[in-house]
Amino acid sequence: MNVMREPDGLRRGPASQQGMRRANLALVLGVIARAPRSRAEVAAETGLTRAAVSSLAEQLIADALVVEEGPAAPSGKVGRPGTALGLNPLGPGGLGAEIGVEHLGACVVDLRGEVRAWRRREVSNRGRQPAAVMADLAELLRSAVAESGLRPAGLTLAVPGLVGTSGGVLQRAANLGWQDVPLAAELRPALRAAGAADLAELPVEADNEANLGGLAERWLDDGPEDFLYVSAEAGVGAAIVVGGRLLRGSRGYAGEFGHVPVHPDGPRCACGAHGCLEQYAGEAVLRAAGSANVRGDWVTLLAERAEAGDEPARAALAGAGSALGTAAAGAVNLLDPAEVVLGGGYARLAPWLLPAMRAELAARVTVRPWSDERLTVSRLGRRGPLLGAAVGVVRAVVADPGRLAGG
Repeated sequence: MNVMREPDGLRRGPASQQGMRRANLALVLGVIARAPRSRAEVAAETGLTRAAVSSLAEQLIADALVVEEGPAAPSGKVGRPGTALGLNPLGPGGLGAEIGVEHLGACVVDLRGEVRAWRRREVSNRGRQPAAVMADLAELLRSAVAESGLRPAGLTLAVPGLVGTSGGVLQRAANLGWQDVPLAAELRPALRAAGAADLAELPVEADNEANLGGLAERWLDDGPEDFLYVSAEAGVGAAIVVGGRLLRGSRGYAGEFGHVPVHPDGPRCACGAHGCLEQYAGEAVLRAAGSANVRGDWVTLLAERAEAGDEPARAALAGAGSALGTAAAGAVNLLDPAEVVLGGGYARLAPWLLPAMRAELAARVTVRPWSDERLTVSRLGRRGPLLGAAVGVVRAVVADPGRLAGG
């Protein structure tokens, strides 16, 4: 996996000697992260001297970020090939966590973005207190890290709700019944109680699950520079990627796609409004399929029924596809993305959603003729948000290795 398709870069102030070295560490590691390189090749690509690159490489090796992999690939030049430098698969890892309405997840990836441990536990978190959920999540994280054998550099949580720019507070998650939950403050004591005091000291970030799924699409699945990522679990969310970067909005709330009105006179939503997309293309699809009282993973339930030829389930999913297409057409007309990507639970349900979505998009997109090829399905599927959480941690390390000891 190429976890560094484009370096995030550093915020640079006055160019002190220490600041310049830190910036150069990031420059060198960013080049190595794209593909193994010899010291001479790194020098040629960065414009740094060979002596400077050698000094920086030795520090990166000492910090367990880089390893010598053996002879570099032939360059066509006369002389012995140099030694290739690559990311250390045993170096600092990225730890991701996911709090879903019907599941919990934990993932560890190495510096190359390769999954070293994956945990998922089916559990209904709807209406549970945050402390109880965090206790279960802490056990999952502890076991995942133990399996991976890596030392995480940080932890990112994917959550099904609004996480503003104020720093790690889940301000509202209607499907969990949570409001104003300080996620890191809730998780740290649970990690200590689970015997993972070292994990309790990690930097903790949090983001909306759709945002992280969209970023994973960009980082790991060769996504375009501009796209709309639409996903579903209990609710419906979206990530808007513009110029390769996530569009967050002024307060961090961009992407609340599930609360776009598609039928203003429709049923009341948990958010208090009427006719939201979530009432037609989220968990409420069970109602249209005649399974309103069924609890659990609605995506898997409907997919299995549709695969078995169940007509009510297929009709309900066709209706969801129509509602999704209507809402997506408005977003396409407004934003003109290169693609609309179905991720999360929608990737599993795509065979029954796509026909109606295509019909609505073709009828409603007016900015330019619509092509069915612009509506795609994520290959990451429901793994996207958790992968995005974990990979985001190692990308931050590669973008600023000076954050670790030795920088």
